[in-house]
Amino acid sequence: MTLLSLFCFREYARATGLFRERLLSLTVVLGILLTMFAVLDHWYHFFVALFPLVVGLIATVAILGDRPKGYIQRVALAVLGYMLFGCALGHLGYFANDARYRPVLLMLLLSVELNDVFAYCSGKAFGRRPLAPNTSPNKTIGGFLGSLVLTTPLVAYLAHLLFRDTILDRPVYLLLLGLIVAVVGTLGDLVISSIKRDLGIKDLGRTLPGFGGLLDRFDSLILVSPAAFHYLGYFFGIGLDEPTRIITGVGP
Repeated sequence: MTLLSLFCFREYARATGLFRERLLSLTVVLGILLTMFAVLDHWYHFFVALFPLVVGLIATVAILGDRPKGYIQRVALAVLGYMLFGCALGHLGYFANDARYRPVLLMLLLSVELNDVFAYCSGKAFGRRPLAPNTSPNKTIGGFLGSLVLTTPLVAYLAHLLFRDTILDRPVYLLLLGLIVAVVGTLGDLVISSIKRDLGIKDLGRTLPGFGGLLDRFDSLILVSPAAFHYLGYFFGIGLDEPTRIITGVGP
């Protein structure tokens, strides 16, 4: 997850021009590394505290160049980069501190990818009216509704198998998890599409020849990760039965 976050941020920084602001880019990289250290250490309090701390550090570091012109833009680009590729993807990594992280991650990866497939197939079959024509011309309302109808019960069924006989194993809670994955997955795709349209580019990178960059493949997962993390955490917590502060010592 650390490598994925760093490579995704690299694509983002190069596409937006943030890489020219070396000190700010290094600050975001430091934030990503600290976030992943908190994940590795299973230090939840530090993990939660890092977002406001890193944002404050970014805002402070941007002052050092004494260039008030463009300050808001530079800080906004850096904060957005850390939010998406440090904080959001960090939640996906934090799942690994839970005893059942393997099936949870497989469920999320499978359902998010299939959500895109369902949207594409439904859009081809029933799509007439565009969902957000200026942001993503190929997405249609029919495709979105089709993915909603297909992804929601799929996630609900998989979650039922995974969380059988727990507090989450109730139809309303399972279906709500499915709705979260379907809706938020689409929104994550639209967020990255908005960035690309604003920059006037088709792909954010060329890491995967023929498929674009890593961000073009993992965009739907970015916002799903924290949404699913906190939804499941509300019912069970994440990694509560596992050792904490593995590296820094036992503590809160």
